[in-house]
Amino acid sequence: MTDLAVIFDELPTRDGGRIGVATLNAPKSLNALSLEMARQLDAKLDAWAVDRSIVAVWLEGAGDKAFCAGGDIVALYRSMTEEGENRGSGRDSVFAETYFTTEYRLDYRIHTYPKPLLVWGDGIVMGGGLGLMAGGFQRLVTETTRIAMPEITIGLYPDIGASWFLNRMPPGVGAYLGLTGAQLNARDALDLGMADHFVPRERREALLDALAAADYGTRSPEALRAAVQGALDGQEARESAPAGQVWPHLDHIQQLVGQIDAPSAVARILADTRDDDWLVANRARLAAGSPLSAHLVWRMLERHRHTGLAEAFRDELSLSVQCCRQGDIAEGVRALLIDKDKNPQWQHRDAASVPETDVLALMTPLWSDEENPLRDLGSGHRVG
Repeated sequence: MTDLAVIFDELPTRDGGRIGVATLNAPKSLNALSLEMARQLDAKLDAWAVDRSIVAVWLEGAGDKAFCAGGDIVALYRSMTEEGENRGSGRDSVFAETYFTTEYRLDYRIHTYPKPLLVWGDGIVMGGGLGLMAGGFQRLVTETTRIAMPEITIGLYPDIGASWFLNRMPPGVGAYLGLTGAQLNARDALDLGMADHFVPRERREALLDALAAADYGTRSPEALRAAVQGALDGQEARESAPAGQVWPHLDHIQQLVGQIDAPSAVARILADTRDDDWLVANRARLAAGSPLSAHLVWRMLERHRHTGLAEAFRDELSLSVQCCRQGDIAEGVRALLIDKDKNPQWQHRDAASVPETDVLALMTPLWSDEENPLRDLGSGHRVG
């Protein structure tokens, strides 16, 4: 296996076109999205967008365990603690700003990509991996797909545009997922609009063959979309998807988090006594998570209930950098991945004891609208 951060290939199609294939190539780290990965992928997507011979793009992860298990939080930690190759200036290091700016710009490009972009969401899809998947034209899940936004366990919050797309779910569900870091399977992803098709893992090659054999016609956006959809129709097996976990508990979830504030929602979830393995695991994750993050989850969803995707990314950029400078993320990563003692010492005892001033300090914008590094993001929408 090559040492390249991302492997690029182009598959010929029957009618003379090519399908661009991008493979995140860090299987040992479950394809965690590094800064170099994000830069390479963004540059190639930019080139493929204007290459008329490229009719579609296929994005996947190397290995059989994960599409992408998240962002490179270890590199972020090192930049904040002045360790290793990302040595900077501690909590004020520019690495966080560079990393999140590059990641969110890439995510936004995917959401607004002018050609059909298919994401093979096989295996683990978490955090930054979901940022790559969320904007795909066709988001494909398999029997091994495991999706989660467990940022509360490291002192962050669901970023990567989640402040926007979690609001597109049934009322209360996005808040519950953000607070608990709940793990979702393929059926959940389909039910919640996070995925478009269920394709068994064993049909990957057959699907790629069908895409290569499709007729992309005039190369118009409509023709490209129709060709991709036609290839997918013959490979989907939605009836084989596993049983859902969210839908059976939908009413209960909405009762837990509906029409209240963050401390009350946290208290209700933790006091829940339903003896269901999925709900129990969710409660445990919230109980161990950052109380400050719980407030950030809630506030960001409130703030972006009616905004656009570009505005959400700009706001997330400021908050994510602030979390690195004065939030809980350094301690969360230390406890989970560096020392692995699983015993983070959060700044606050529980959600009820978090002062409003601490929340506002993190959510205060770092830049004016004219100075935000993502100020050029427009109001485009994804293909389809």
